[in-house]
Amino acid sequence: MSRSSANTAVSVSRDRGSLSDWIQLTKPRILQLNLVAAFGGYWLASRWMADWGLLCWMLLGTTLTMASSCVINNIWDRELDRKMSRTKDRPLATGRLNIRGVLVYALALGIGGEAVLFWKVNALCGWLGLLGMFVYIVIYTMWLKRTSTWSTSVGGVSGAMPPVIGYCAFTHEADAGALLLFALLFLWQPAHFWSLAIRRVDEYRAAGFPLLPVRKGVPRTKLQMIPYVVLLLPTTVLIYAYGYAGVMFLTVSLLAGLVWVWHTLTGPAASDNGKWAKTNFLISVNYLTAVFIIMILDTTGRPIL
Repeated sequence: MSRSSANTAVSVSRDRGSLSDWIQLTKPRILQLNLVAAFGGYWLASRWMADWGLLCWMLLGTTLTMASSCVINNIWDRELDRKMSRTKDRPLATGRLNIRGVLVYALALGIGGEAVLFWKVNALCGWLGLLGMFVYIVIYTMWLKRTSTWSTSVGGVSGAMPPVIGYCAFTHEADAGALLLFALLFLWQPAHFWSLAIRRVDEYRAAGFPLLPVRKGVPRTKLQMIPYVVLLLPTTVLIYAYGYAGVMFLTVSLLAGLVWVWHTLTGPAASDNGKWAKTNFLISVNYLTAVFIIMILDTTGRPIL
C-alpha cells in the first residue's frame, strides 16, 4: 500500500471510528441511570395504568435528548479531557472521531429527541427536554464548568429533568409529584459528584476545572455534601405522605438515606479521603438505584393479584 493510500485509510478510520466510539460519546452509564429515573417518574404518575406506547415514546425522546447533550459535552470538553486519566481515552480526546461528524451526530440526536417529545408525548415534556439541554450544554458545560464552583449544583437542574419528563408525560402538568421527583434528583447529584471529585481532585485541578474541592478544599466539600444528603430524607417522606408510594418505599428509602447520611457525616473525621470518597460514591449510586426500584414496585395503585 502506498503512503497516500495509508494516509487516506487512517483519515477514513478517524472520521468513522468504531461503533463503540459513537456509543461512548453518549455516556451510556449516565443514560441508563437516568432512564430508570424517567421510567420511575412515569410509573409514579400512571399508578400502574401505563400507556405502554406513550411510555416507549417518552423513553426514546428522553434518551435522544440526553444523548445529544452528552455528545456536545464531549465536543466542548475534548481539550480538557486530554489532561485527565479518567477521560483521556475518549474518542474526541484521542482524535479517533472527526469533530464535524460528531457535531452532526449530536444535532441529529437532539432534533430527533425533541421531535419525539413534542409530537409523540406532549409539549410540556418537549419544553422540559429543551430546558434540560440548555442548562446542561450552555449553563453547565460552556459557562459554569470552567468558571465557578456552582457548576455542580446548577448543573443538577438538567440531571433532575428525566423523572419530571416521565411524570409529566402522563399527567400533562407539573404538580407536587413532579416537584418532589425534581427535588430527589436535584439533591442527590451534588453529593454524588463531589465524592467523585474528591477522589480525583488532583486531576481536576491539573485540567483546570474549578470544582468545589479544587477551589475550596476537600474539608469544605465534605461539609457542603451534608445538607444535600440530609434533605433527601424529608423528600422521600413527602413522596410517601402525598400518597405516591407506600410503606415499603418509605422504609427502604429512609434506611438507605440514613446509611448515606451517616457515612457523609463521618467525612470530616476521615483521614483517607480517597477511600472515604469511593465508599460514599458507591453508596450514592446504590441509594438512587434502590430508591427508584422500590418506588416503582411500591407505587400506590398496584393491582392485587
